[in-house]
Amino acid sequence: MTDREVRICVVGDELSVGVGDARALGWTGRVLARTRFERPAMTFTLAVPGETTSALGARWEGETEQRFGPEATTDNRLVVALGRHDLAAGLSVARSRLNLANILDQADSRRLPAFVVGPPPGRAEDGGRIAELSAAFADVASRRRVPYVDTYTPLAQHEQWLADLATTGSTFPGQAGYGLMAWLVLHTGWHSWLGLPGENE
Repeated sequence: MTDREVRICVVGDELSVGVGDARALGWTGRVLARTRFERPAMTFTLAVPGETTSALGARWEGETEQRFGPEATTDNRLVVALGRHDLAAGLSVARSRLNLANILDQADSRRLPAFVVGPPPGRAEDGGRIAELSAAFADVASRRRVPYVDTYTPLAQHEQWLADLATTGSTFPGQAGYGLMAWLVLHTGWHSWLGLPGENE
């Protein structure tokens, strides 16, 4: 079983593919570049721009099923990269919680280890709502003992993050911002989730 090939599917919105990053790496590319797999590994980033958790919940199984292999030969894993579009769509925090809970429960029923990355800061006026959403997502993941990366709290007042957003002139970070997100992922249980030696986690 230890020789099984690793296949990781990252599902989420445009933040998961690094929109706004001049190097086109995003946080996922940076994380993978720092991950030393001990077995053959494949990663697939399956992003849909503007996606809410409701839409994500409706599509993730069908899309990942095409990339995952048989359990006997493949160590299949799911990364849920959550964005901020639930706010713009007017979804309640309770609905967002339920959507994530359903995704994680479905993954568990398929014996699919999950890892959740929360939404980072965006517009200043949305700060309180993003913080509330991130806290709700963290609680859902914690109740299911699924690793959760809070990207909001450490970055909300981070000078480099704020400067990056100001430079890009949008709610998408640039190279520095995605580097910060990658650092948080790498130091919040990523390696242990994969059963690999950690990076000072």
